[in-house]
This record gives sequence, structure tokens and C-alpha cells, in this order.
Amino acid sequence: MNTKSINLKDYSNSSYKPGNKLKIFIWFFVNILFFKSSLPLPHFLKKYILIIFGAKIGRGVFFKNNINIKYPWLLEIGNDVWIGENVWIDNLAKVKIEDNVCISQGAMLLCGNHDYKKSSFDLILGEIILEEGSWVGAKSVVCPGVTLHSHAILAVGSIATKDLDSYSIYQGNPAVKIRKRNIVE
Repeated sequence: MNTKSINLKDYSNSSYKPGNKLKIFIWFFVNILFFKSSLPLPHFLKKYILIIFGAKIGRGVFFKNNINIKYPWLLEIGNDVWIGENVWIDNLAKVKIEDNVCISQGAMLLCGNHDYKKSSFDLILGEIILEEGSWVGAKSVVCPGVTLHSHAILAVGSIATKDLDSYSIYQGNPAVKIRKRNIVE
């Protein structure tokens, strides 16, 4: 058996440059004051703060309290999107959220991971795309490089490690398709 140890003293993410250091520093405090806050601040204020920091935000986006957004300049949100309490958008890479998407309370969108096969534990990045009408259930996790295709549902407490098919419901860890989604007009 060939075994290798992780050696964190060899870890370096110096090649990862998510943006201007001053911008990152300022965003850290703005994020705490306006997004990670329990204060019921108006949605339009949160929208315009994100736009100032480089996010692309559509109309009718509903932001609940205690949301954590890593880098707004790597965030694109379409129209009529709902983002629930305690959502963590850890967008070390681009996150694209299309129209009519619901991200329920406590969900996490994680764009980064580490290569456990390398002793240096290298950073691995992957974009996340939530296509139109998709729904990330409460306390669910979307992993790096995953796309929830149109109207896919990731059920409560599930972990999406691979793309989810359109009009399908996924559940579990890792999430597996449990059935096709029926939409009633």
C-alpha cells in the first residue's frame, strides 16, 4: 500500500489572486456590516452594495439576513432570486445564479476544495451554476464545478458533488436522483 501524508507546511495558494487586496479588505467589513448582519436592511441597499463591488444583480432579488458572500465581483445573480438566512456563497470562483432560483436557509455554495492526493493539499477551484428555476434546499451543499440544471431540486441536507439533471429531484450524501420533478401550472 502506497501511503502519503499531507504536509500543510508545504501548502501555498500564492498563485490564487481573487482581486485587489484593498478591495478584499474593504469588502470584509462591508460584508459583516450589511450581509452577515441580523439587521433587516432593505434588499435594494444590499443589491446596490453588491453592484458597487462588481456583482451583476438582476431585479427582484430577495436577500435574507446573515448571508456570507466571499467575493461579490465573482457573483452573477439573475431576476427574481431568493437567498435565505445563513446562506454561504464561498465563491472563490465564479457563481452564476440564473432567474427564479431559490437558495434556502443554511445552504452553502462552495467553489473551493483541496487535492487530498497531493501532500501540499493544493487548492482546487470550480465554478457553480444554478440554472433557471433550480432550488437548493435548506442546509444543502453545492460543491465546486457543479451545475444544477434547469428546475433541478437539491433536497434538504443533501450534497451535490456532480451536476443535477433538469426537472429532477436529488437527495442524500452524495445526492442521487430520486425522481423526475413534475411542475403544475
